[in-house]
Amino acid sequence: MFKIRPVTDLRNNFSDISKEVHENQEPVFLTKNGYGDMVVMSMEQYGKIMEDSFIAKRLKASAAEAKETKKRFDFFETAEEMRKKLNEKV
Repeated sequence: MFKIRPVTDLRNNFSDISKEVHENQEPVFLTKNGYGDMVVMSMEQYGKIMEDSFIAKRLKASAAEAKETKKRFDFFETAEEMRKKLNEKV
């Protein structure tokens, strides 16, 4: 369930909002004059959203590339190649 609070709570009750976003791992939506204005979330939440967004963009780009080309990769060959590269760096 969304937590919605007036933006003045950010100034007056910052500690409560900070505690809420960290404990519940859910964003708090702030309103100004009855309308949505901002979203406050923890750095962990933001990082997860950005990671998910990056992965989604890469998957979308991969799907588009797959439509444009006939080139395909064998899983086992690719995995072996990746293992070799990782071992070279270690």
